[in-house]
Amino acid sequence: MTQPVRPGFGAGAASHMPVAAAAGLGAGALFVIGAAIAVRIWVAGAAERLTTPEAEQPKVAVADQSEVGYCTPQFKQVLERVLHSCGLAEGDSRRGCQPADVKTFASISDDDFNALFTPLKDRGAVVMFDEGEDKLDVKAQKLLEDKWFARKGARYFFVVARASKSGNQAKNRALSHRRANSVMFHLNEVASDPEIEQKVGLLWLGNEFAQLSKDYCAWPSSRGDVKCDEAAINRSAFVSWVDCRL
Repeated sequence: MTQPVRPGFGAGAASHMPVAAAAGLGAGALFVIGAAIAVRIWVAGAAERLTTPEAEQPKVAVADQSEVGYCTPQFKQVLERVLHSCGLAEGDSRRGCQPADVKTFASISDDDFNALFTPLKDRGAVVMFDEGEDKLDVKAQKLLEDKWFARKGARYFFVVARASKSGNQAKNRALSHRRANSVMFHLNEVASDPEIEQKVGLLWLGNEFAQLSKDYCAWPSSRGDVKCDEAAINRSAFVSWVDCRL
Protein backbone atom coordinates (compact mmCIF):
# COMPACT_ATOMS: atom_id res chain seq x y z
CA MET A 1 0.00 0.00 0.00
CA THR A 2 1.31 3.41 -0.91
CA GLN A 3 1.94 5.64 2.17
CA PRO A 4 0.40 9.11 2.03
CA VAL A 5 2.83 11.97 1.62
CA ARG A 6 2.84 14.36 4.61
CA PRO A 7 2.83 18.03 3.78
CA GLY A 8 6.36 19.45 3.88
CA PHE A 9 8.09 16.13 3.83
CA GLY A 10 7.58 14.96 0.31
CA ALA A 11 10.00 14.73 -2.52
CA GLY A 12 9.49 18.39 -3.48
CA ALA A 13 10.42 19.62 -0.03
CA ALA A 14 13.44 17.39 0.10
CA SER A 15 14.70 18.88 -3.14
CA HIS A 16 14.84 22.38 -1.54
CA MET A 17 16.86 21.42 1.52
CA PRO A 18 20.33 21.61 -0.11
CA VAL A 19 19.51 25.13 -1.39
CA ALA A 20 18.47 26.32 2.08
CA ALA A 21 21.51 24.72 3.64
CA ALA A 22 23.77 26.38 1.08
CA ALA A 23 22.19 29.79 1.75
CA GLY A 24 22.73 29.35 5.48
CA LEU A 25 26.33 28.36 4.98
CA GLY A 26 26.89 31.36 2.71
CA ALA A 27 25.45 33.78 5.25
CA GLY A 28 27.59 32.28 7.97
CA ALA A 29 30.69 32.56 5.82
CA LEU A 30 29.97 36.24 5.11
CA PHE A 31 29.50 36.90 8.81
CA VAL A 32 32.81 35.23 9.65
CA ILE A 33 34.63 37.16 6.91
CA GLY A 34 33.05 40.47 8.02
CA ALA A 35 33.97 39.84 11.63
CA ALA A 36 37.55 39.03 10.64
CA ILE A 37 37.83 42.26 8.65
CA ALA A 38 36.36 44.31 11.53
CA VAL A 39 38.82 42.79 13.99
CA ARG A 40 41.72 43.49 11.64
CA ILE A 41 40.64 47.15 11.27
CA TRP A 42 40.24 47.54 15.03
CA VAL A 43 43.67 45.99 15.68
CA ALA A 44 45.28 48.26 13.08
CA GLY A 45 43.60 51.30 14.64
CA ALA A 46 44.73 50.31 18.11
CA ALA A 47 48.29 49.87 16.88
CA GLU A 48 48.20 53.36 15.35
CA ARG A 49 46.86 54.86 18.58
CA LEU A 50 49.68 53.23 20.51
CA THR A 51 52.33 54.64 18.20
CA THR A 52 50.74 58.10 17.83
CA PRO A 53 48.58 58.64 20.93
CA GLU A 54 48.43 62.44 20.48
CA ALA A 55 46.39 62.02 17.30
CA GLU A 56 43.53 60.60 19.38
CA GLN A 57 43.50 63.43 21.91
CA PRO A 58 40.59 65.87 21.32
CA LYS A 59 41.29 69.57 21.01
CA VAL A 60 40.75 71.15 24.42
CA ALA A 61 39.68 74.80 24.57
CA VAL A 62 42.43 76.65 26.42
CA ALA A 63 41.98 80.21 27.58
CA ASP A 64 44.05 82.73 25.65
CA GLN A 65 46.91 83.85 27.86
CA SER A 66 46.01 87.48 27.19
CA GLU A 67 42.60 86.86 28.72
CA VAL A 68 43.79 85.26 31.92
CA GLY A 69 44.69 88.48 33.71
CA TYR A 70 41.91 90.97 33.20
CA CYS A 71 39.19 89.66 30.87
CA THR A 72 36.73 89.06 33.68
CA PRO A 73 32.99 88.76 32.99
CA GLN A 74 32.50 92.25 34.45
CA PHE A 75 35.20 93.74 32.23
CA LYS A 76 33.74 92.06 29.16
CA GLN A 77 30.30 93.39 30.06
CA VAL A 78 31.60 96.97 30.20
CA LEU A 79 33.61 96.41 27.02
CA GLU A 80 30.54 95.17 25.15
CA ARG A 81 28.53 98.18 26.30
CA VAL A 82 31.29 100.50 25.12
CA LEU A 83 31.23 98.85 21.70
CA HIS A 84 27.55 99.58 21.29
CA SER A 85 27.46 102.97 23.03
CA CYS A 86 30.67 104.71 21.97
CA GLY A 87 30.79 104.20 18.22
CA LEU A 88 32.61 100.91 17.77
CA ALA A 89 29.65 98.90 16.54
CA GLU A 90 29.60 98.70 12.75
CA GLY A 91 27.22 101.13 11.12
CA ASP A 92 27.16 103.37 14.21
CA SER A 93 27.98 106.95 13.28
CA ARG A 94 28.35 108.08 16.87
CA ARG A 95 31.85 108.77 18.11
CA GLY A 96 32.70 108.48 21.77
CA CYS A 97 31.14 108.60 25.23
CA GLN A 98 31.06 111.34 27.82
CA PRO A 99 30.69 110.97 31.62
CA ALA A 100 26.89 110.79 31.71
CA ASP A 101 26.95 108.05 29.04
CA VAL A 102 29.53 106.00 30.93
CA LYS A 103 27.61 106.23 34.19
CA THR A 104 24.46 105.10 32.40
CA PHE A 105 25.75 102.17 30.36
CA ALA A 106 28.44 100.96 32.75
CA SER A 107 26.35 101.16 35.94
CA ILE A 108 29.59 101.14 37.88
CA SER A 109 31.29 103.32 40.49
CA ASP A 110 34.35 105.46 39.81
CA ASP A 111 36.69 103.17 41.73
CA ASP A 112 35.30 100.00 40.20
CA PHE A 113 35.56 101.48 36.71
CA ASN A 114 39.25 102.29 37.22
CA ALA A 115 39.84 98.90 38.85
CA LEU A 116 38.71 97.21 35.64
CA PHE A 117 41.57 98.86 33.77
CA THR A 118 44.23 98.45 36.47
CA PRO A 119 45.41 95.02 35.17
CA LEU A 120 46.14 96.69 31.81
CA LYS A 121 49.20 98.42 33.26
CA ASP A 122 51.67 96.39 31.18
CA ARG A 123 49.55 96.74 28.04
CA GLY A 124 48.54 100.38 28.30
CA ALA A 125 50.05 103.78 29.02
CA VAL A 126 49.12 107.30 30.11
CA VAL A 127 49.57 110.06 27.54
CA MET A 128 49.91 113.31 29.51
CA PHE A 129 49.15 116.92 28.62
CA ASP A 130 50.06 120.38 29.86
CA GLU A 131 47.55 122.09 32.13
CA GLY A 132 44.59 123.36 30.13
CA GLU A 133 46.05 122.02 26.86
CA ASP A 134 45.05 119.26 24.45
CA LYS A 135 48.09 119.14 22.16
CA LEU A 136 50.22 115.99 22.08
CA ASP A 137 53.90 116.73 22.61
CA VAL A 138 56.64 114.71 20.88
CA LYS A 139 56.97 112.21 23.74
CA ALA A 140 53.22 111.70 23.88
CA GLN A 141 53.11 111.06 20.13
CA LYS A 142 55.95 108.55 20.41
CA LEU A 143 54.34 106.65 23.30
CA LEU A 144 50.97 106.60 21.54
CA GLU A 145 52.53 105.20 18.37
CA ASP A 146 54.43 102.56 20.34
CA LYS A 147 51.21 101.35 21.98
CA TRP A 148 49.21 101.45 18.74
CA PHE A 149 51.70 99.37 16.77
CA ALA A 150 52.01 96.84 19.63
CA ARG A 151 48.61 95.46 18.66
CA LYS A 152 49.45 91.74 18.99
CA GLY A 153 46.22 90.66 17.35
CA ALA A 154 43.91 92.64 19.64
CA ARG A 155 40.72 94.08 18.19
CA TYR A 156 39.84 97.17 20.26
CA PHE A 157 41.89 100.21 21.30
CA PHE A 158 40.61 102.20 24.28
CA VAL A 159 41.20 105.92 24.77
CA VAL A 160 39.97 107.28 28.11
CA ALA A 161 40.65 111.02 28.40
CA ARG A 162 40.39 113.06 31.58
CA ALA A 163 40.88 116.55 32.96
CA SER A 164 42.00 117.43 36.48
CA LYS A 165 39.87 119.19 39.09
CA SER A 166 40.91 122.78 38.37
CA GLY A 167 38.26 124.72 36.47
CA ASN A 168 34.54 124.11 36.15
CA GLN A 169 32.84 120.91 35.07
CA ALA A 170 31.73 122.05 31.61
CA LYS A 171 35.21 123.37 30.80
CA ASN A 172 36.91 120.17 31.87
CA ARG A 173 34.43 117.99 30.02
CA ALA A 174 35.17 119.92 26.81
CA LEU A 175 38.91 119.76 27.51
CA SER A 176 38.89 116.00 28.01
CA HIS A 177 36.88 115.67 24.78
CA ARG A 178 39.55 117.62 22.87
CA ARG A 179 42.26 115.45 24.40
CA ALA A 180 40.48 112.29 23.25
CA ASN A 181 40.14 113.80 19.77
CA SER A 182 43.84 114.72 19.69
CA VAL A 183 44.69 111.06 20.26
CA MET A 184 42.24 109.99 17.56
CA PHE A 185 43.54 112.56 15.04
CA HIS A 186 47.14 111.42 15.57
CA LEU A 187 46.19 107.77 15.21
CA ASN A 188 44.45 108.60 11.94
CA GLU A 189 47.66 110.21 10.69
CA VAL A 190 50.00 107.35 11.57
CA ALA A 191 47.79 104.26 11.25
CA SER A 192 46.65 104.47 7.62
CA ASP A 193 43.82 102.15 8.59
CA PRO A 194 40.49 102.58 6.75
CA GLU A 195 38.73 100.61 9.51
CA ILE A 196 40.12 102.59 12.42
CA GLU A 197 36.65 103.86 13.35
CA GLN A 198 35.68 100.30 14.27
CA LYS A 199 38.76 99.78 16.42
CA VAL A 200 39.11 102.89 18.59
CA GLY A 201 36.73 103.53 21.48
CA LEU A 202 36.77 107.11 22.79
CA LEU A 203 35.66 108.05 26.29
CA TRP A 204 36.09 111.54 27.75
CA LEU A 205 35.38 111.77 31.46
CA GLY A 206 36.17 115.38 32.34
CA ASN A 207 36.83 115.74 36.06
CA GLU A 208 33.50 114.32 37.22
CA PHE A 209 33.93 110.56 36.79
CA ALA A 210 36.65 108.01 37.52
CA GLN A 211 39.49 110.32 38.47
CA LEU A 212 42.82 108.54 38.83
CA SER A 213 44.66 108.37 42.14
CA LYS A 214 48.33 109.18 42.54
CA ASP A 215 49.03 105.43 42.39
CA TYR A 216 48.66 105.63 38.62
CA CYS A 217 51.80 107.77 38.46
CA ALA A 218 53.64 104.43 38.49
CA TRP A 219 52.14 103.52 35.10
CA PRO A 220 54.12 103.91 31.88
CA SER A 221 53.58 107.52 30.84
CA SER A 222 54.83 110.05 28.33
CA ARG A 223 56.31 112.09 31.20
CA GLY A 224 57.82 109.44 33.38
CA ASP A 225 60.77 111.70 34.14
CA VAL A 226 58.61 114.51 35.55
CA LYS A 227 57.25 114.74 39.08
CA CYS A 228 53.73 113.32 39.10
CA ASP A 229 50.79 114.02 41.38
CA GLU A 230 47.03 113.46 41.24
CA ALA A 231 46.39 116.62 39.22
CA ALA A 232 49.08 115.75 36.69
CA ILE A 233 48.00 112.12 36.17
CA ASN A 234 44.45 113.30 35.40
CA ARG A 235 45.64 115.70 32.68
CA SER A 236 45.83 112.65 30.50
CA ALA A 237 44.45 110.06 28.15
CA PHE A 238 44.78 106.40 29.05
CA VAL A 239 45.41 104.29 25.93
CA SER A 240 45.57 100.53 25.47
CA TRP A 241 44.68 97.66 23.18
CA VAL A 242 42.18 95.31 24.81
CA ASP A 243 42.74 91.62 24.07
CA CYS A 244 39.44 90.21 25.35
CA ARG A 245 37.30 88.14 23.01
CA LEU A 246 33.55 88.60 23.15
